[in-house]
This record gives sequence, structure tokens and C-alpha cells, in this order.
Amino acid sequence: MVTIGADLHKRTHTLVATDAAGQEMASRTVSATVDGHADALRWARQWPERTWALEDCRHLSRRFEVDLLRAGEAVLRVPPKLMAGTRRSARTRGKSDPIDALAVARAALREPNLPVAQLDGPVRDIRLLLDHRDDLVAERTRIQNRLRWHLHELEPGQEPPPRSLDRTHVLDAVEAQLAASTTLVARIAGELVCRCRELTVRILDLEREISGLTAVAAPTLLQLTGCGSLTAAKILGETAGIGRFRSRSAFAMHNGTAPVPVWSGNRERHRLNRGGNRQLNLALHRIAITQLRRGGRGRDYYDHRRSAGDTKTEAIRALRRRVSDEVFRRLHLDESTSAAALSRAA
Repeated sequence: MVTIGADLHKRTHTLVATDAAGQEMASRTVSATVDGHADALRWARQWPERTWALEDCRHLSRRFEVDLLRAGEAVLRVPPKLMAGTRRSARTRGKSDPIDALAVARAALREPNLPVAQLDGPVRDIRLLLDHRDDLVAERTRIQNRLRWHLHELEPGQEPPPRSLDRTHVLDAVEAQLAASTTLVARIAGELVCRCRELTVRILDLEREISGLTAVAAPTLLQLTGCGSLTAAKILGETAGIGRFRSRSAFAMHNGTAPVPVWSGNRERHRLNRGGNRQLNLALHRIAITQLRRGGRGRDYYDHRRSAGDTKTEAIRALRRRVSDEVFRRLHLDESTSAAALSRAA
């Protein structure tokens, strides 16, 4: 079996073929175009049994990955941190595209259970819409901050309440206030009010679209207390297929809710895991805090941990891990339901 590692860039892709022991056999550089991808496939077909290992840089690797999958190739996604670690441990000094491609291939050979690339489905649509919504929210926040400074200059102490510039009646009131002034500051502020209104309308439209897609893709996950549509969409997008995790423990390590074991002599301890996917970790934390506020089983488990001697922070961490396990179970149920529905439709 030959493993082909790829170091991907905007204009070129560098490929290195290795044997089962990680020894370099051949290398090639192709252009990052459709014709270049076809050239890479023709070059790789000299080895009947092959696996591609692509550094998981989604904007750089996605089109190449799709072209390989459509051609029937087996593709693994290698996290950049694994490639960097393999390159540092190699005997070859320096950093170049062939060295990086070789490090990607060796990381794929060394690490079991790497994510297997698949053609994108509805989850990618959810992720794209959610990322677009987040970008618009960040843009609206910047505009709101500039608008507040202009309003402060016009009438100090008369600014709208915090976090209120996304409400229609507040924007209407500000617009009416600005209409009474003919200064340049008021005119600029009026343009910012209009932009805030446009962004708010678009953000709400995106949230409704995301909610509809999430209700179809993850109905069981949405029934989890504290998990709203946007949180479920974030979990779906960041997980990128629950089937790629061999167990709930592997999922917990990926999202940073599994503590890191620390050995000192013959005594085992654990410390906080500051690694993992922080976006996914934040979504799980949001669910845990909501369960604490609403009561129920999440609150009961938190109280149990507190009575056992845990601090508040430790109890929340334990609850977050329980939430991770439940999310893992529900995502598997939703994935199985979707697969069954597709088989019946076929």
C-alpha cells in the first residue's frame, strides 16, 4: 500500500508517495487547478493500491479532496498539528513543500483512526450558513460600536441601552433622533443605522434557514435540554460526521471535555484539557449552563457532584463531559435515522 501525502497551497500542490515504512518513493508538484488534479491522478495510478493523505486545510484542500473522491480514491484528512509534529521529529532539517508533504504521509501512517473524507452533504450547507451568519453578526457588532461613538458625540449620555441596536423599535427611535440634526456626524450615523437594519434582517433570515435544515438533520439532538438550533448547527458543523469517532471517549477528547491523565510516580491524576475543538467545547458548555438554569437531570447531576466535594468549576466540567456523551449518542441516532431514510428512498 502506497500513501501519498499532499502539501496544499493556493497555486500548487506538492505530492510525495511513501511505502508502508514511510520511505519516500517519488514526488511531484502539480498546479492547483482541475487540470492539475487530473495530472495528479494520472501520476498516482502507477500504484494500484494507494491512499491519499491531505493536510486538513479546508479552503485549500476541499476542491482537490472532492475531485479525488469523485474519482473513487480513498482520502484521509490529517490535522495540521499532526503534520507539524511529524516534521519536527524527522531527521531532515528545514521546511519545504516536499518535506511537509512527506510529513503528512508519515503522520497518516503513524496515526490510526484519522477522519476519512466523504463528499459533502447537508451538514456542510449548515456549516456554511452558520459561518456566514457569524461573519454578519461580527460585522454588525463593529458597526454598532462605531454608531455608539457617533451617538455619544451628538448627545452624550443619551445612547440606547446595551445590546439593543438589533431591535427594530430602537433603530427607529435612533433614526428619528438623527433626522433632527444636519451635521455630518448625524448623516454618517444614519447610514450606520440603515446598515444595522439590513444586517439584522439578513441574520434573522439565515437563522430561520439554519433552523429548518437543523430540524431535518438532527431532530434527536434538538430535543436535548439546552440545545437550540444555532447550538445544534455548531455541533453538526464542527463534528463533521459523528461516525469518524470510534467511541464517546474519542469524541470527548476531540471536543476537549476529556481530562488529560498525568502520572507522577505510581499515582495517576488528571488535569484540565485545554486542547480540542474550542468551538465545539463552547457549544457543549452552553448546553451545560442552560441545563443548570432550567433544572432537571443536569442540575441534579451538578448538585450530586457538589455534594461529593467538587468545586463549582469541577462540577460544571463533569456535567460538560456528561453532555458530550449524550450528544455523541444523539448524533449517532440521528445519523442512523438519516441513513435508514436514504436506504428506503433508494
